[in-house]
Amino acid sequence: MAKSYFGTDGIRGRVNRHPMTPEIAMKVGMAAGLAFQRGNYRHRVVIGKDTRLSGYMLEPALCAGFTAVGVDVLMLGPIPTPAVAMLTRSMRADIGVMISASHNPFEDNGIKLFGPDGYKLSDELEAEINRLIDEDLSSRLSVGSHLGRAKHYDDGGRDRYAEFAKRTLPRELSLDGVRVAIDCANGAAYRVAPDVLWELGAEVVKLGVEPNGTNINLNCGSTSPDALRSKVREVRADIGIALDGDADRVLIVDEHGEIVDGDQIMAVIGEAWSEDGRLAAGGVVATIMSNLGLERFFNDRQIQLARTKVGDRYVVEHMRQHGYNVGGEQSGHIVLSDFGTTGDGLVSALQVLAVVRKAGGTVSEVCRKFEPVPQVLKNVRFGGGAPLELPSVQDVINLGRERLGQSGRLVIRPSGTEPLIRVMAEGDDARLVSDVVDDIVDVLRRTAA
Repeated sequence: MAKSYFGTDGIRGRVNRHPMTPEIAMKVGMAAGLAFQRGNYRHRVVIGKDTRLSGYMLEPALCAGFTAVGVDVLMLGPIPTPAVAMLTRSMRADIGVMISASHNPFEDNGIKLFGPDGYKLSDELEAEINRLIDEDLSSRLSVGSHLGRAKHYDDGGRDRYAEFAKRTLPRELSLDGVRVAIDCANGAAYRVAPDVLWELGAEVVKLGVEPNGTNINLNCGSTSPDALRSKVREVRADIGIALDGDADRVLIVDEHGEIVDGDQIMAVIGEAWSEDGRLAAGGVVATIMSNLGLERFFNDRQIQLARTKVGDRYVVEHMRQHGYNVGGEQSGHIVLSDFGTTGDGLVSALQVLAVVRKAGGTVSEVCRKFEPVPQVLKNVRFGGGAPLELPSVQDVINLGRERLGQSGRLVIRPSGTEPLIRVMAEGDDARLVSDVVDDIVDVLRRTAA
């Protein structure tokens, strides 16, 4: 069986370890460039990246691959993932590429691909590119004047995305008088996100805006929001916004320093859009990891909650197939298809601010929509094999489901981006939920050892 380079969110791994090497990056450029050639014209790719040191290694490798097969390259520099998706469509590019490992530490990196419609690739297209990566493509390389050209488009891309983001806020609404603390995770949005908020009238307090190549997501951003929580309390901010390394995720911090996660954000936007008649298909799309409290909240308001597998690509696929315009994940991937094709942390934060301003209350009053059902999530690292298929592990999982019964849920799954097994349980009895997770984790750890 041919090896697969793609995981649940593009190609990702430890830098200079297979598959995240310059050689593979060049082959990805060649393969993707050939897969998207559709006619007799000069094809174009836009390439963005976050602030990882390894981006300076992978970007030229990708450029070499694309130009070798006759594709022109526009390098956007550090820019959010949703900006790459937007610019792919806006600039009529044939392909969009984001070099990022999202919320992972700086030692990792990844390659995300977008089609000309701005959406992440289908399984079929990924399989085609996967096949081409391992083929000898020497006979299909361009020659002479047919080689692609590469140039930088840093400020132009950021400016276009900034104007797009500002236009998602209702025209009559400004952020005058709002004190916003924003943590950009020393990542891709470190320049554009604070600028957008300031241009909309906010007083902006910035954190995580001094990237050095190795500090992306390091004790900052949506995966480590404690610094932002402290800053919000210190400066008495009205709201805190925590982005991740490539700014496709967001968490909100209220004026007391308390976290508003992706489930609460979906509740805020979903309810507001439903009341305004803007909510398409009568519901919201979330994953199996979203809290049972969110489902109950929507059920009480005759709003449907559809669930998918974990991964924003599955959320987006379900939204497209069934006509939804709001979806997301508890982790803070919020997809608003009225505006974009993928998760957008900045745009999602602006929509929350719009609801708060319209309601006239504080973030804590407006954004605490439901009391979450007790939920415990633990990760178990493993080195290989298929521990979830072992009889001893299956037995403890089945017993856990029996103990939780109809009033709870149990979700066990391998991570698509790291060598982890995630064990999540929730239910009205907090002690029972914790015991069930601990029992499963203990067996998994013994198995992994």
